[in-house]
Amino acid sequence: MKNPYPLKIGLFGIGLDAYWPQFEGLKERLTGYLNRVEEKMTRPEVEIVNLGLIDTPQKAVQAGHDFRRADVDLIFIHVTTYSLSSTVLPVVQRAKVPVIILNLQPTPAIDYETFNKMGDRVKMTGDWLAHCGACPVPELSNVFNRCSIPFHQITGVLEDDPEFWNDVDGWIKAAHVANIMYHNRMGLMGHYYGGMLDIYSDLTQQCAYFGGHMEIVEVDELAAIRREEVKEPEVEQKLEEFREVFDIQHDCDPVELERAARTSIALDKLVARHELGSMAYYYKGEGIDENYDVMSSFIMGSSLLTANNVPVAGEYEVKNAQAMKILDSFGVGGSFTEYYAMDFNDDIVLMGHDGPGHVAIAKGKPKVRPLEVYHGKVGRGLSIEMSVRQGPVTLLSVVQTGDGKILFLTAHAEIVPGPIMEIGNTNSRYRFSIGARQFVESWNEQGPAHHCAVGVGHVADKIEKLGKLLQIETVRLC
Repeated sequence: MKNPYPLKIGLFGIGLDAYWPQFEGLKERLTGYLNRVEEKMTRPEVEIVNLGLIDTPQKAVQAGHDFRRADVDLIFIHVTTYSLSSTVLPVVQRAKVPVIILNLQPTPAIDYETFNKMGDRVKMTGDWLAHCGACPVPELSNVFNRCSIPFHQITGVLEDDPEFWNDVDGWIKAAHVANIMYHNRMGLMGHYYGGMLDIYSDLTQQCAYFGGHMEIVEVDELAAIRREEVKEPEVEQKLEEFREVFDIQHDCDPVELERAARTSIALDKLVARHELGSMAYYYKGEGIDENYDVMSSFIMGSSLLTANNVPVAGEYEVKNAQAMKILDSFGVGGSFTEYYAMDFNDDIVLMGHDGPGHVAIAKGKPKVRPLEVYHGKVGRGLSIEMSVRQGPVTLLSVVQTGDGKILFLTAHAEIVPGPIMEIGNTNSRYRFSIGARQFVESWNEQGPAHHCAVGVGHVADKIEKLGKLLQIETVRLC
């Protein structure tokens, strides 16, 4: 589902109007640096609102109104030279969005020999002022702190500084994810798994931290779509999709595959009808054959949705649906997982889950197997067996804390080769730099629910940035 509200980034440079008549060419030079910053920040999914150099309090007030009218999500302040804090404060006060200070120098160092040979102290001062970005940052920091305005800063060089620009990229991606979460519509179908007190969630609290909307959807509606709207050509097309995406095992009953295909089509239609970007579900359907039939054929369709940017969390695990959506929005997957067991011989943790798997981050084609028993649950039908592909991964848990807050809990790990349990579920071997024992104890100390989300690659630094933008504390274990 395309977001109709793309990320908008505000950008402006700062300067002092008294400098321009004194130092010929300085304003044009600094404007060139600012335009270069805009070029480097430009991305297809981002709209940049560049207001140029702000050099007076009057322009600052106008810029604040302009950014607010433009509905920017984040502001980058390019500190090009010394500037009075009074030319900056009104901008961010009015815009009321997160602020990143770019303490950015045009070159790694002044060419002292050339500089000292200029022989014209006016020109020398103008050249110095073009390298003077670091000067007003303490002033801005002081004023922002005294005005209770959160801010973040990045220090570096305009060109040939990958560390700086990787940091900028991380902030942009974090803002992009925050924007997605704010506009996300999560479908809630069914009810909690009875007795799992850890997964019960405060839905209003989720909206307070992330924005978004919780759309209550009925199992009955899904069953009705399946009964009334699914056409035979669609079933054949969905079965072909199954064969392309999954490694369907020989003992899978064709009747079960057709059931799964019909439910998958109905899920697609339900998601489109309600414009859903994620889902959390659990429903037994006992006593109503049609509802039981649709819920016992849910897994293949929900796995496809999860791989196509609509993560689906079982057991009505709302917090984990949020974690999965965050990782998916960072472009790294977001599969449902939990501890399975520990292997003390190899110092690894076995993690996985039954139900939907994120097939886009699987090692090879996920297998589809028939299951007669779902442990601890009523169910039948087909299940996904897969491992997350080997290499670096990131775990994320959205934790509801005892003092009524939301916490990000994250850790880096490696998926390593070795034997797993072939039981028709997702299952992988996780190795942590702090060791299996230390990891599980440290993770548990934070009081997460027993589910979490996993994505490929190491992105904890971006999750930390997202936490800062959303004012959510992030605990990173490794």
